[in-house]
Amino acid sequence: MHPTQAIRPMIWLSPPHLSGREAHFVKEAFDWNWVAPVGPNIDFFEVELGQYVGKPTVVAASSGTAALHLALMLLGVGSGDSVICSSLTFVASANPILYQGAYPLFVDSEPDGWNMCPEALETALRKSVAVGWRIKAVVLVHLYGMPANMQELLSICERYGVPVIEDAAEALGSRYADRAVGTLGAMGIYSFNGNKIITTSAGGALITATSEQMSRAKYLATQAKDPVPYFSHSTLGYNYRMSNICAGIGRGQLEVLPQRVNRRRQIFEYYRRVLKAEVSLGFQNEPSLGYSNRWLTAVRLMPGVDPERVRQGLWSAGIEARRVWKPLHLQPLYKDAGYVGGEVGATLFEEGLCLPSGSSLSPEDQEYVVSKLLPLLKEEG
Repeated sequence: MHPTQAIRPMIWLSPPHLSGREAHFVKEAFDWNWVAPVGPNIDFFEVELGQYVGKPTVVAASSGTAALHLALMLLGVGSGDSVICSSLTFVASANPILYQGAYPLFVDSEPDGWNMCPEALETALRKSVAVGWRIKAVVLVHLYGMPANMQELLSICERYGVPVIEDAAEALGSRYADRAVGTLGAMGIYSFNGNKIITTSAGGALITATSEQMSRAKYLATQAKDPVPYFSHSTLGYNYRMSNICAGIGRGQLEVLPQRVNRRRQIFEYYRRVLKAEVSLGFQNEPSLGYSNRWLTAVRLMPGVDPERVRQGLWSAGIEARRVWKPLHLQPLYKDAGYVGGEVGATLFEEGLCLPSGSSLSPEDQEYVVSKLLPLLKEEG
């Protein structure tokens, strides 16, 4: 390389995208010495997030995983119980089930939106009733920000009397039937990890159904300190509350969330338009009542095209892509767990690839991604 030739910056999958307003709220915390875990940013963040999603019962947590753990505790999930969970998802969707000493039962995806298959869910519930398993909850994931078919899935769970926890970790800004995903089930959770559509650096949130549940979750998330003027603990608690500094970052991020959703949807539409014109690729499709934040654009490659070879080829060109989640029923950690369904999730793992989708991705960089991707798709496997 010539010494004066510019080095192209790495194009990341989904990097943080700050607005500049985050510094204002963080500076306030420093100015008032609210750098301890508690502080007014947490309260404001919970109120502002509640206003955005249309539900005021919000608990700001240290992570989406912590929020999901709190939800399971609030629903009374314990040792010997069973919890149904989407299989095609990140491991954090299921790990809190093990925290509670419960058994996960994984359910396959449907091929259109890649989310939990209603037919497989009903089969799982019917079989569970037949053998006497105590199904205490269904953890339903909105994969890559795509709303699941909530109308049908909620109807099935209602018939069996099983509450739904919406794992909307990737789906803040997505809607179903004009309601924010994460607010349609018994409870919902969001993640604000650094790669999410907005970030608090590290953090998450739990949406409860009632103010009583919200108070209970906050109690459990702050080491379950009894309401007395000294340290007394009657219940096992956790250090699960979001910090005041992280909440300040989140307040600045919430202000630009609509713009972030719009930009990710634009990025998806460009990929779909350009790639469909060149090669036969499959994408996640929105359900009839759904509106996706398109957190990540995930594509299904043509048969015979190895996604790992494509991923490595993009990496060599300075582009980060990621394989689709490996289904949890295929993970060594969960080799003994139950599973209901076919090969949809496994096939999506074998054929799927997530493309750079960050809202800071410039049109020029997206064109560069496509220019490097197309030759890789046309190479012989």
